[in-house]
Parts: sequence; C-alpha cells; structure tokens
Amino acid sequence: MVHPYLFFVKFFELIGLGHFAHGNPHVIYSWVVMTFLIVISVIASRGISMIPSKTQNVFEVIISGMEDFMIGVTGEEGRWLFPLAATVFIYVFTCNIVGLIPGFFPPTASLNTTLSCALPVVIFTHIIGLKYHGIKYIKHFLGPVWWMVPIIFPIEVIGHAARILSLTFRLFGNMMGHELVLAILFGLAGLFFAPLPIMALGIFVCLVQAFVFFLLSIMYFTGAMEHAH
Repeated sequence: MVHPYLFFVKFFELIGLGHFAHGNPHVIYSWVVMTFLIVISVIASRGISMIPSKTQNVFEVIISGMEDFMIGVTGEEGRWLFPLAATVFIYVFTCNIVGLIPGFFPPTASLNTTLSCALPVVIFTHIIGLKYHGIKYIKHFLGPVWWMVPIIFPIEVIGHAARILSLTFRLFGNMMGHELVLAILFGLAGLFFAPLPIMALGIFVCLVQAFVFFLLSIMYFTGAMEHAH
C-alpha cells in the first residue's frame, strides 16, 4: 500500500535516510510509538502520590481494570504475568490507533510488526510451561494415553505453531484492511466527511484487535500453567 504523505518518512528523507524510511515505514512508526509510550510512562510514574491526581486516577483505573480482568482468567497465580500481557495490549493498541492520525502509518499493518509481537507471546508460553512443570510439560503434547501419541503429538505441534500464524495474520489482516478502506474512501470522496464514519469505526476496531491479542495471550499463558490431562 502506497501512502501519499507520512510525516516521519519525510523527516528521514531530510536527514538522508529516505530509502530506508520508504522501505520500512513500520519500523519508523514503531520507534515513534515506543518513544511516545516511554515518555507517557515517565510522566505518569513521576507524579504518583498517596493523594492521586486526575491523571493518576485515569491510569490507575485502566491498569487495575486490565489486571482484574486478567486475574479473572488466569487466577492469582497468573498475576506475575500481567506486566508482559499489559505491555503487549498497550503497545498493540497504540500501534493500531496511530493509523487514524493523518500522516501516520500503523505499524501493525505490517506482518513484520505483528509477527514480532506474536513470537514473544508464544515462546514465553512454553517458558511458562517449563517453569511450572519442568520436563513433564511434554505431557501437554502427548495426549491422555500412550498409544495416541503418534496422532496427538503432531497435531499439538501444528496447533502451537498455528498460534503464531493466528496472532500474526488476524491482527495484520484487520489493520491492513482498515487502511485499504480508508485509502479508497480518501481517494473517492476526498479528505473530509465521507471517511469519518470509517475512522470512527476504526477506533473500535483498534481496541477490539488489541483486546483479542491480549485475551489470546493470557489464555495461552493459562493453558501452559495448567496440568496436562
């Protein structure tokens, strides 16, 4: 998809890195998102006090709501996984939502970005399984009875590999599809009122896709913590 004008790509052109920027806008805007989140985190954490400000109240409601939801799925045992899951949700949502800003490109509309989010989640799932069960974690892949191992084991391996594809392509497909619809509307109806309903719907899409990624992640974590049956 060709974007007519991307602010940070133009900036990289001015400093002599235009070739890299045009070929990797998802990388450029991933850096923008990460910088934004780091700055916001520093600002939010600097003003923490026993008597919360309005900004602190907003952040506390968001973070505590996410944590309560996750604990409801994983139980208290999964509380230590919240920083990873919450980071994934916030990063993915921010990457999604920046695509609604004119001159910005959503990093999640690139397979490279969505794959880089999916791989840590799936790999860490197996790290959790080994942490909780040790070598017995292999039982998750063997099925209930020994004579079904030749059938169950390949199915389980394929299923776990498919998790990477599922997380990667679901997020990429939805965000790229939204980008294409906006591009078509902008081309046909101009830059004003016609694309606005799709952009408004896009906020909902951005939130839902980030939540689905977050929900699937914590479900994978929970499955790894459970004992094999």
